[in-house]
Amino acid sequence: MANTYTQLYIHLVFAVEHRDRLIHSSFKDELMKYMTGIIQNKGNKLLAINTMPDHGHIFLGLNPKNAISDLAKEVKVSSTDFINEKKWLRGRFHWQEGYGAFSYSHSQIDRVVKYILNQEKHHKRISFQEEYIKMLKSFEIKYKDAYLFKWFDDLKY
Repeated sequence: MANTYTQLYIHLVFAVEHRDRLIHSSFKDELMKYMTGIIQNKGNKLLAINTMPDHGHIFLGLNPKNAISDLAKEVKVSSTDFINEKKWLRGRFHWQEGYGAFSYSHSQIDRVVKYILNQEKHHKRISFQEEYIKMLKSFEIKYKDAYLFKWFDDLKY
């Protein structure tokens, strides 16, 4: 649309169902490339992506034609199908319901990119549960424990 200018930087966070550690290093890169394709094919600009064994982070410049909820759903549904079609796991793979979406300003891009790319190092000090709750609190997002991701452990990586 003519005369439309936006600057929308969104950090998406989502978890593997049951917080199982199912994203193996043997297919992590191929999965992230697939997810990158989904994001870029929708006209978004990928800034950083990383997956841990039990969750994923995506940081992107959002195309205003896309609803965040629709994009998150498409990434999760399509990547679930991709993993299952590849038969990388013995059982069926699923992402947990829901996601976190956090907005950042242009001045914060480098910091968020570094944070996402250094997830392995970061999670040696802090669990995903601690990380996610810290994000919710720092963005002053009111939440109920009953509606957070299902936490089955509080292990660091």
